[in-house]
Amino acid sequence: MTSFAIRRARTPDVAGIRLLVKPLADQRVLLEKEAVAYYENLQEFFVAEDQDGAIVGCGALHVMWEDIAEVRTLATSADWRGRGVGAALLARLMDEARDIGVARVFCLTFEVDFFRRHGFEVMADQSVVDPVVYSELLRSTDEGVAEFLDLARVKPNTLGNTRMIAHIGS
Repeated sequence: MTSFAIRRARTPDVAGIRLLVKPLADQRVLLEKEAVAYYENLQEFFVAEDQDGAIVGCGALHVMWEDIAEVRTLATSADWRGRGVGAALLARLMDEARDIGVARVFCLTFEVDFFRRHGFEVMADQSVVDPVVYSELLRSTDEGVAEFLDLARVKPNTLGNTRMIAHIGS
């Protein structure tokens, strides 16, 4: 069995991240982004790399508000699925959320069972955000925030996805 390591992403990793995301975007599991979007948000990303330095997984944590962040672009290469890469990346992202003081982590996913196994639950509605915070989040230009709020303008991006949330301890 080949091992892997989780680390913060660096600029040379963007090409590997994009290659990892491409087949999932083609299957409409993830949204494809321009390279510039990955560079602009690189500090949010962690990668899993194999012994040879190849990127075999990635994931990002995007802070949306004082107490809530979103797991984004959690992906594992087809050859590495089922080998703990996604779980290790998610654990690192949850640790990161805890370290920066976030109490809740949101995701928009087709992989409901995976996230359930890791403490996430399906969101029944948006009551997890109080009305004052909701009105503040409406001012965001971030598409992920719009998806979290379930705004009509992002419905084509989110059809079939499930909104899930996890509460994390300190």
